Amino acid sequence: MNKLKIDFEKVDGLVPAVIQDADSNVVLMLGYMNQEALDITLDTKKVTFFSRTKNRLWTKGETSGNFLNVVSLTVDCDNDTVLVKARPVGPVCHTGDDTCFSEENRSKTFFIDELRAIIKDRKNNPTDKSYTTSLFAKGINKVAQKVGEEAVEIVIEAKDDNKELFMGEAADLLYHYLVLLEAKGYELDEVMDVLIDRHQKK
Repeated sequence: MNKLKIDFEKVDGLVPAVIQDADSNVVLMLGYMNQEALDITLDTKKVTFFSRTKNRLWTKGETSGNFLNVVSLTVDCDNDTVLVKARPVGPVCHTGDDTCFSEENRSKTFFIDELRAIIKDRKNNPTDKSYTTSLFAKGINKVAQKVGEEAVEIVIEAKDDNKELFMGEAADLLYHYLVLLEAKGYELDEVMDVLIDRHQKK
């Protein structure tokens, strides 16, 4: 990140900085940076702008605590715009919205975490009306068997062109896989650690 070549003189000392969520890819906000703001951003790993209205530097979150933790910075092809990928701590907009464009910063894959929490709750607080609870009650062998059955069914549907049926089986497999992880007492994050470690070794 320290090798960024930005033409500040081309744009009167200020360049627009587009802030994008590093995980969801949602655009969070737009600010402006001068050389000093860029240097502070690089040094602290917290997004810092130059305020055109207040005529001073300001670090996003300096009063609210909702910092933007930098993951990466890149420059566009004309060397006069910065793309900052960051992980926000709390809402980005002063209005309390996720973004300054009134968009929800939420990838649908984040629902997996909600689903995991529900599955964990069904295990720890069983209820007779819950299918998930009934799986846990039948034991690890039954849960593992269900994963196997769903895996076979998705393979069968993969050979055809019925998207609705395939997606249904894909959802069933993912759900039962998450139940199996919970039944074993393992976290999905641990699986992610294995994948990340494999990727880093390539």
